[in-house]
This record gives sequence, C-alpha cells and structure tokens, in this order.
Amino acid sequence: MAKKKEEKTNVMRILDQKKVPYTAHFYEESQGPQGTREYGVHVALALGQDPRRAFKTLAAKGASGGYYVFDIPTPDTLDLKKAAKAAGEKSVELLAVKDITAVTGYVRGGCSPVGMKKPYPVFFHETALDYETIYISAGKIGVQAEVEPGALLAMLGAGTADLVT
Repeated sequence: MAKKKEEKTNVMRILDQKKVPYTAHFYEESQGPQGTREYGVHVALALGQDPRRAFKTLAAKGASGGYYVFDIPTPDTLDLKKAAKAAGEKSVELLAVKDITAVTGYVRGGCSPVGMKKPYPVFFHETALDYETIYISAGKIGVQAEVEPGALLAMLGAGTADLVT
C-alpha cells in the first residue's frame, strides 16, 4: 500500500491536545470489505504491524439503551456476553451499519475510540496492556495512530476486560 498525503485527523488533534504521544501511519485504501476482520488484518500486515496489536473499534447498544465502545484485536470476534458483563448490562448488540455514523460520527472502517460525537464508556480487550504500543484508527479510513495503551486508556477513562470469543 502506498503512502497517503499526511493530513491531521480530529483524532490526532485530540491526542495532541491531551498530550498523548502517537505516530501516524498512512495507507492507501484498498479494495475489500472495509470494517471486517479480514480487511483489518490486511491493513495491519500491509503496514508491517502485528494484527494482534491493531485494535478495531466496535460500537454497541446495551439493553438499557446506553451506548458502549469496545476495542479488540483485529483478528478477534467480540463476545457479546463478555462485553455486556464488562459494561454492566444484561445484554449488548452491535450497532447496525446504518446507525454507526449517527451514533459515533465515524464511518464503518474508520471508527476510533477517540473523538466520538459523545463520550461513551470504552473497554479495551485486556491484551492491549501487554504491548508497548498499539494501533487504533485515527478516525478515517487510511490512517492509523500508534499509541502507548496506558496513556490512551487513561485519557479515555477506559477499562479493560476479556472481550473476545
């Protein structure tokens, strides 16, 4: 994948404002089903990243009507029962694709836990803290931010839990 023009996203501006160091990684959008596990693994490998360190952001709605954000390693699948337990909900369900932008402000495949329309509770899979740095979407397709997980989770007030099947 060739490098894209390096322009700052809102995620990068927020990380700058909160003094959370990051490294931006730009990539060309490739053909394929964006927002899927396979696409995320493909992007990670194309950027020379370990797919286990690349975290995808998933938005969900709880039985109470509240929204939650779950970040898990790209190759994994969110376990809805574990996610509900982490959020203190009876159950959670992933947002329908048609609702993602309205709730988060992001498009499918470019969702980031940083800078959503509203501050929702965020939970990272517990393995995030196993790495010196992790990769998250920088808020649009074609850009990722490499960040130190402890600093990111502290900034977001995020929790950790076992969230995958």
